[in-house]
Amino acid sequence: MRLFRSRVRRTKPSPATRAVELYKAERYAEAEKAARAVARSRPRDRGELLVALTVAAVSTGAQGRHAEALTAYDEALSVSRKLFGTGHWQTLKLRSDRAQQLASLDRHAECEAESEAVVREAAGGTHPEIRRVAAAATNGVVFALNAQGHHAKAETLARDALAELREPHRIRLVLQIGLARSLNGQARYEEALAEAATAGELHRALPEGQRGPEAGAVDLVAATALLGLGRVTEARTRADAAHDACLASFGPAHRRTVEARELLDRFDAA
Repeated sequence: MRLFRSRVRRTKPSPATRAVELYKAERYAEAEKAARAVARSRPRDRGELLVALTVAAVSTGAQGRHAEALTAYDEALSVSRKLFGTGHWQTLKLRSDRAQQLASLDRHAECEAESEAVVREAAGGTHPEIRRVAAAATNGVVFALNAQGHHAKAETLARDALAELREPHRIRLVLQIGLARSLNGQARYEEALAEAATAGELHRALPEGQRGPEAGAVDLVAATALLGLGRVTEARTRADAAHDACLASFGPAHRRTVEARELLDRFDAA
């Protein structure tokens, strides 16, 4: 995760920077607490305030409090628009990340519309980060399409986006997971399992501080594919692993933890 940086150079970490490090260490509750403390102090450096509000938003979402995270993102967006403008890549990234919270609240059509809007606005940008922002927003569209049952369309979009990405990055990982989801949705389980294996390799290759947000995601799509292939014992093992990882990282209320629990319930009901 690339968070906002203050425009002021410092010789020692600022309180907002410490909140960032807590987030990267997957200490989400501590990160949220630290970030909100900085925000309440209303630092004179607006960049510091924006970092704090952003960390508060992502940390709240990581704990499964998705409705609260939306409010936190709205606060961060208000500051970002004043500091950078509406078309700046950092503002657009915040909008893309906020859209993911809409998806976690099952507001998939809204997530799709907002993510598509970000992709359109990013299209004319020239900053080196703008392509990643567009790719991240495209992933939001893929997720929303899958959630609404439009799996073939999600597959095409994910493949096209992956073809445009050159370097390994967390965005490639989430698009790869989205591709596997789209194939599962079309009952193409062998292909889905192969894409999940690729996603697993990408996840393991990420720096440790970037792996946390996708905890359990690869196991979840792999378990779904294995279950579809009738490999029940393997599927249950991967589903258990997904649920354990999500519960440990995010807690019981997070959208992915709930999804993993629902998958386990399918085994228990059989």
